[in-house]
Amino acid sequence: MEEKLKQKPGDLIKIVLFGPESTGKTTLSRQLAAHYNTLWVPEYMREYLQEKWNRERKICEPEDMLPIAEGQMGLENEKTALADSLLFCDTNLLELKVYSEIYYGECDPVLEKFALRNKYDLYFLTYIDVPWEEDDLRDKPGEREPIFRYFENTLKKYRKPYVILKGNKEERFREAIAHIENLTSKK
Repeated sequence: MEEKLKQKPGDLIKIVLFGPESTGKTTLSRQLAAHYNTLWVPEYMREYLQEKWNRERKICEPEDMLPIAEGQMGLENEKTALADSLLFCDTNLLELKVYSEIYYGECDPVLEKFALRNKYDLYFLTYIDVPWEEDDLRDKPGEREPIFRYFENTLKKYRKPYVILKGNKEERFREAIAHIENLTSKK
């Protein structure tokens, strides 16, 4: 199992879209990948949990977190092998760690180990200033502010390089491009 959580090396700049649910991570991941003519890694948790909901009408449970983590890293490692110079990740294991702690009060030690070990060049922390979009899986519209703070405090605690993206889609996109251009000019 641990082998499935390891991040495969690649000579890429990896950027994670990170933050609470319904804050535009998927939209921005797609936009940035299209702009840079590269790949993006979708959020495996969404696919996994939607299938579970459709089958059983059950939400995420603690025992789902490791299979979700394995699926996420499988997608990321697959895209790492195919991408050229940039890869955008619509979530990562650190996000799964945050959700484990928020929902269950703890994180599986194996998941935590790899969430902290895997490396990314930059995190875009998406702010909660976009409208909430309800769906089968989203369930905490009234707790967006404290959840955002938890995400930000996690990045601070583990000294991850991050930028908060605020504003509408176009403003976030422009801000992200500026940070990516700065990052790529240094590599």
